[in-house]
Amino acid sequence: MSDGTPGWLPDRVVAAEREVSATFDLTRCMREPIHRLGGIQSYGALVAVRSGRVVVASANAADVLGVPDPAGQPVERLLSAAHLATLSGLVDADAGPSATMPVEIAADDGVRRFDVTVHRSDGLLVLEFEPAQDAREFAAFYAPVRQALMRLQRAGTVAEACRAAVTEVRAITGYDRVVAYRFESADGPGEVIAEDVVAGAEPWLGLWFPATDIPPQARRLYERNWIRVIADVDDATARLEPPVLPETGEPLDLSMSVLRTVSPFHLEYLRNIGVASSMSVSLLSDGRLWGLIACHGNGVVVLSPQVRAACEFFGVALSLHLAALREHDESVAREHSRTVIARLLERISAGPAVRWTESTAELTGVIGCDAVVVQTGDAVTVHGAHPGPEALDALLGALPAGPWHSDRLAEDLPALSAHSGALAGALVLPYGINGDRMIWLRGERTVSRRWAADPSEPVTLGPHGRRLTPRGSTAVFLASVRGRGRPWSATDLAMAVELGRAITGIAVTHARRLTLLNTELTRSNVDLDAFAHAAAHDLKEPLRGIANTATFIAEDATGLDPVTARRLASIQRLAERMDELLNALLYYSRLGRTELSRQPIELRAAVRRALEVAGPRLDEESVEVGLPEPGVTVAADPVLLDQVLVNLLVNAAKYRRAEKPRRVEVSLADGPVPVLVVRDNGIGMPAHLREQAFELFRRLHPAARDAEGSGAGLAIVRRIVERHGGQAWAEESPGGGTTIRASFPRQ
Repeated sequence: MSDGTPGWLPDRVVAAEREVSATFDLTRCMREPIHRLGGIQSYGALVAVRSGRVVVASANAADVLGVPDPAGQPVERLLSAAHLATLSGLVDADAGPSATMPVEIAADDGVRRFDVTVHRSDGLLVLEFEPAQDAREFAAFYAPVRQALMRLQRAGTVAEACRAAVTEVRAITGYDRVVAYRFESADGPGEVIAEDVVAGAEPWLGLWFPATDIPPQARRLYERNWIRVIADVDDATARLEPPVLPETGEPLDLSMSVLRTVSPFHLEYLRNIGVASSMSVSLLSDGRLWGLIACHGNGVVVLSPQVRAACEFFGVALSLHLAALREHDESVAREHSRTVIARLLERISAGPAVRWTESTAELTGVIGCDAVVVQTGDAVTVHGAHPGPEALDALLGALPAGPWHSDRLAEDLPALSAHSGALAGALVLPYGINGDRMIWLRGERTVSRRWAADPSEPVTLGPHGRRLTPRGSTAVFLASVRGRGRPWSATDLAMAVELGRAITGIAVTHARRLTLLNTELTRSNVDLDAFAHAAAHDLKEPLRGIANTATFIAEDATGLDPVTARRLASIQRLAERMDELLNALLYYSRLGRTELSRQPIELRAAVRRALEVAGPRLDEESVEVGLPEPGVTVAADPVLLDQVLVNLLVNAAKYRRAEKPRRVEVSLADGPVPVLVVRDNGIGMPAHLREQAFELFRRLHPAARDAEGSGAGLAIVRRIVERHGGQAWAEESPGGGTTIRASFPRQ
């Protein structure tokens, strides 16, 4: 683990440090190797073993364990071979720091009971002994934790989940204050977003704490070891002997230790706010530190390994639940953006790529912003709050080439400092091949924050020595954040990339309307396919039983009154309808797992094969069929292409117009990407409902409610086309009716 670097500190913080009357080097906190402090908390003991012999021991090991100095002694003096083998197995199983085993040691004054936690470090087997406490019965301990987790899972927002978490952790541990603390960014300040505190204590809810309170190496350690407990801030640290390992020249790495002592800077921090004991539980998002559950006690608190394990597990559960909540919010935002992108591309996919600049208003719906700038060659289009000609010229001249984003333009591009009010954030996305680009702009967002410190003076002298004095709730400072825009979220960046791909596709093909789904959505669709297949398959059996039972009753019963007979007939009819829907759902779900066998197919012959199925229905409704030109080919799976053609031809019969002639034509529009075109002169569909028509089981025409079918035809068509890497969409036919276009990219 590398040390923190002075460059992590903002210039403002370094300048404020120099103004302190006493000498205090804040960068020492940043550089301190907190995982190699060479000591543990004295209520327990530590020994490190190599080749069956103790090579490192805490100075208090003899007193705590009740045996003569164990350093240099065989480990069997402390543990039996069976116990040692079990502990080694826990390490090999990667059970983590919560893996603990109770043991008994034959001390000089009798048998002593301990809970032993084990891990490996620097090639040594590290054993940490804590005197066993009178643990609660498992059933009495398990039930409250299980109920707490169930209450947590019912939380519908991040704030609700954190409020539930701090309440439950405080009930489990007995600390006087428990807060949930969220970092603004990986290296930024943090805010208390939830709190449960003993009556009479000052609230910290809503307070912000500077980033310097938790330096980089502490944040990295929180990502490795998810729980850190300080039983007593005035504890006399038990030093490790020897202080450094001969083979490394450094103290033993205690990153995964449960007894690890902590930095004197941090102990001073806690003393200065009247905290006698503490615990921190990491909250992670994608393996990075998102926040903490921080616990403070007014007195000494020694937690049993079982309680620690429960808190660690609670932190993991909260992290997963928060991730699920954020994923849901991001999914909703992305779906909204994708809807806007689809509407934008639907209008421009048929024309040259440059035409999309006529629809810049739509871009503000893709990504929330104050203005959108589109630069195409020498032409610049602005939609939204225009920053002004001077600011716009400065922006276009200062922005770097390539994709780029910032929510603090005045800091990242000093040339724009004079325009920080109108230009605080920018997201730049190049497209095309001529240096064209889209730029989303956000203006300054002035935010007032309640700081638990004067943010302009992060270092002051404290009553307990010339150390870093933390900020307590008794000193609240109001300060406004200026020159910043609303940060660009991961969803914003993903949607910009997705739109860029779609625009690039239009520039190349003049026909693509949607970008391919990203990896995360593809994985979600695979899971949805599996679920739909399992659900439909499992529902068919009871449905078949319902239909058969209704049939048997109707056949066996005599003298049924008309109402009962009508109800039995309704049951049979509805069961048949449900069976059709399930069959469609099963087929739809199988498409996601079907292996394609692509080959050149003569389209005219494929249409003739499809007419063997759809022809009778077309003849019944007097719909004429126009065949494609001979010799036209498309690269597709023959079975799936037949299914596409059958669905589209049957739809032409279902949604025919009342008057004659009725006609449907099949053709292929050749180009960079061949496009299958099926055009009819039927009743058509409203423009705002065309995208909905491709949803599963969606039927749009009240006038055609008598048309049989499951409503899955167009959804299946789009699914098949997308499996080929293409897109399917609907347009109005010249003179009325519907035109379905489906692109089939060449292999």
